[in-house]
Amino acid sequence: MIGNQTNTIDTSSIPEMVEEYDQWVCWREESRDGKPTKIPVTPGSGEFASSTDPPTWASIETALEYADSREADGIGFVFTDDDPIVGVDLDDCRDPETGDVDDVAQDIIERLDSYTEISPSGTGFHVLIEGELPDGRNRRGSIELYDTARFFTVTGDSLEETPGRVARRQDALEAIHWEYVQDTDTGAKSEPENRGTTNEQVSTGEGVDIDVDLEDEELLKKARNASNGSKFERLWNGNTVGYESQSEADMALCCLLAFWTGGDHARVDRLFRQSGLLREKWDDVHYGDGSTYGEKTIERAIANTSEFYDPDTREDSSEASSRESESSTTNNRNEPAQNHAYMVEKNRLLSDRVDNLEAALEEKDERIAELETTNEALRETLSDYQEELERRDQASDPEVGETSTEEGNSIWTRARRFVGDDN
Repeated sequence: MIGNQTNTIDTSSIPEMVEEYDQWVCWREESRDGKPTKIPVTPGSGEFASSTDPPTWASIETALEYADSREADGIGFVFTDDDPIVGVDLDDCRDPETGDVDDVAQDIIERLDSYTEISPSGTGFHVLIEGELPDGRNRRGSIELYDTARFFTVTGDSLEETPGRVARRQDALEAIHWEYVQDTDTGAKSEPENRGTTNEQVSTGEGVDIDVDLEDEELLKKARNASNGSKFERLWNGNTVGYESQSEADMALCCLLAFWTGGDHARVDRLFRQSGLLREKWDDVHYGDGSTYGEKTIERAIANTSEFYDPDTREDSSEASSRESESSTTNNRNEPAQNHAYMVEKNRLLSDRVDNLEAALEEKDERIAELETTNEALRETLSDYQEELERRDQASDPEVGETSTEEGNSIWTRARRFVGDDN
């Protein structure tokens, strides 16, 4: 990771989406109970600001001006219910001298893949995303998630390897909330209630007691012929279209493989390595317990799969495979958001694409209008030239005038042809 703590605010890197809100405060560092604390202050007056009191906020320009006057140590952004922005605060995860980052923070930053900057102390990160914070607790250890009634310090000391915009990352946010923040020690992954069939057991990450005695090629054929076979085929071939990051695509393929293999961790790994999604990152150690990215992805996929293919209890036909795959998808869709966090929000992606297309069309319409205005101005200028030439012709010697007229007409004819006016 790169980036170092700076004493100035690099406003050029702050996303426009954040700048447009008049929800900015300044802050001063004070000692409270022997610990340095960032106190929000109102830009201009320097009085105490509150993250729930809009009159104490200002525009980013006002906040920067007050900070530049050295009356404050920096600026901060206030989260409210009126904006779609969520802040992810990662504390005590970065060595300010070497820039080394711990595995958990690295994993979260990569999966959120949105605007990320180094905190004022240089020991943490602030990530800004667009989304809705899931219900439940919002803090565990050094990880905090906020979407209202809090403020984040903003340094502009962004990471070059992360986007310069605030990206929508709802699926990744829900996944991270479930894995790192919410209380998972309450039996959520314990033995499930009796549902009547063994293939609907919730995996604990160890797999389930289902033996899928099919050769790999036969199993892959069933997956391709299922009702969601086209999705499987795209992922298998390495196509990540429709997913916000390749990590989300990796998880989607692993969930499908978990279903078809009966939750067999080793087999999911073996099959994934044959897919077009395989990359060097798969074998990188990303976690403090020594787990690789691939190992942890498979564990999460199995833990989030509620139904598994069992050839001993189902019809052995492509049509049956289609129904069972569709059933699995439906069950997953009805699970709580935290257990279905890896599903891409198709409707939101489509909405974003429509918005982008409409914006592009609007820009083109504006450009056409500009060209039409320019063209009209040129026509008026040429018309003035023609009138001036005619006045000179009338005032000149007849013989010279005749020659001038011929030359003028020649010039005028060429000019009109140039702008496409044949009238």
